[in-house]
Amino acid sequence: MERVDVIVMGAGAAGMMAALTAGQRGRCVLLVDHNKAPGKKILISGGGRCNFTNRDASDPNYLSQNPHFAKSALRRYRPADFIALVDRHGIAWHEKTLGQLFCDGSAKQIVDMLMDECREGGVAFAFGEAASVERDGEDFVVTIGTRKVAAGSLVLATGGLSIPKLGATSFAYDLARFWGLKIVEPRPALVPLTLAGDQLLFRELSGVAAPVKVKAERGPAFAEAALFTHRGLSGPAILQASSYWRNGEKVSVDFLPHERDGWLREAKRTASNRQAHRPLSERLPERLSDVLAEKLGLTGVLQSHSDRALAAAEQKLAAWDFVPSGSEGFAKAEVTVGGISTDELSSKTMEAKKVPGLYCIGEAVDVTGWLGGYNFQWAWASGVAAGEAA
Repeated sequence: MERVDVIVMGAGAAGMMAALTAGQRGRCVLLVDHNKAPGKKILISGGGRCNFTNRDASDPNYLSQNPHFAKSALRRYRPADFIALVDRHGIAWHEKTLGQLFCDGSAKQIVDMLMDECREGGVAFAFGEAASVERDGEDFVVTIGTRKVAAGSLVLATGGLSIPKLGATSFAYDLARFWGLKIVEPRPALVPLTLAGDQLLFRELSGVAAPVKVKAERGPAFAEAALFTHRGLSGPAILQASSYWRNGEKVSVDFLPHERDGWLREAKRTASNRQAHRPLSERLPERLSDVLAEKLGLTGVLQSHSDRALAAAEQKLAAWDFVPSGSEGFAKAEVTVGGISTDELSSKTMEAKKVPGLYCIGEAVDVTGWLGGYNFQWAWASGVAAGEAA
């Protein structure tokens, strides 16, 4: 039987980071993945340019049943640390909105960088074959095809359930459960929401986008774009809110977040003979404003509507409630909410308290970031934490 110091299961963002970190501190590391090539989710991220971190990433940008768990890793490995690594490899990048950093070129540059760093640390690779894991005393034994490899440390970095076409499986959860670790129910996150019933009247707006503010009942408000689709609602603001949404709960959309109270009544006082829908069409895409005006009964001229009716229209536009029928599921979800409970892990090292030598990192863990580079930063930070300890 072969023997190494550390086996890392999963050659995604977190797994490669853990492997290179452990390898560069002199550990003998084997990086394993059932896919034939590493970093599949990295390659499709950010439209193929990889939103590799967010300048503003900190613990309030993450969901977890324990909101304090991520603090330690995130504060020890910051966005500036990963940016320095990118710069050292000569990868050009740019900042879009809200602190989001992207490669100027291709996401492949990030995968190549991580693999080069792994090679620098002497990491060995085993890609393209299914693997199984068992315990033999204090060792972990991984079977890869006909090979058996033992190690004192096992890093579980096989991700969550999002985007199964890229190879996502329940491997991490199944193994964690087998060893008695609790799992927080996994749910699709950063995912489009679907509408049904009378709310499907908005289907005619498919393709229309507008800057709005969106809030799920349990979460903060996100001021970004929303997009109407033939199935429901998408766009950055909706994706953000979806991580906090639970089945049966409402999502509230403020269609005019920058308008102060009384704007429609002020329009009436300024030009009472204007068509009632005009103030709306001046502020929103025409197709959207037409549908909203129809639903609000904003017909005829402004003068024909009482101030009370216009105030009610303003209120409705500021908090238009949708009750989604569901989401588009793990197939379209960018990440997974839930996973291996943080109660089971050390926040400093990511080691399982009940299973010495087992480390759980990245999306497999119940830590989920906002849209915009935050999940990659968690992958880097949790990978470094485990790689320094394994």
